[in-house]
Amino acid sequence: MVDVDDAETALDDHDSFETEEGGHAVRSTPLEGTVRTEPTEDGKSVTYRVVVTAPTLDAVVEGEAVAEVVEEGWFETFELRLEDPHQAGQGLESIEPDVRREGESVRVEMTFTSDRPGRAAENAKALVEYVEGTWLQGLIPGYDYRDPAAALLDRATQNYDESESA
Repeated sequence: MVDVDDAETALDDHDSFETEEGGHAVRSTPLEGTVRTEPTEDGKSVTYRVVVTAPTLDAVVEGEAVAEVVEEGWFETFELRLEDPHQAGQGLESIEPDVRREGESVRVEMTFTSDRPGRAAENAKALVEYVEGTWLQGLIPGYDYRDPAAALLDRATQNYDESESA
């Protein structure tokens, strides 16, 4: 039997999380990611609610407005790419992401249960990074981007360049 205190301790001890009011913020990405925990009804495990907020395409394009048809297509593709989050971690099953546009942001919420706090902390981080990677893959070439897209694209380019020279 695992309680919420064990889950909170595992998140507190993990390098990628920082305690904040009502949960834990994920610091391994420039996107806004949070994890909140609560006991399951049977008390045998803990429910982890992972929420990631990312900007819409138009919100990160520099110097021009993205046509609504392009924005809609981008969002629909992003939503489709997020259909299989269980592949992001170990022992994740039956996660159905709730993906919504909220103004200039996209909010992705995923919930899973676990009785293994250490693995659950890793899985929560992996889910946030899964959303980040999916969001980054969906950026459309030909636009100039501002942060956080510009920084993530730069980091990806640097990582690619370093792997090519190794």
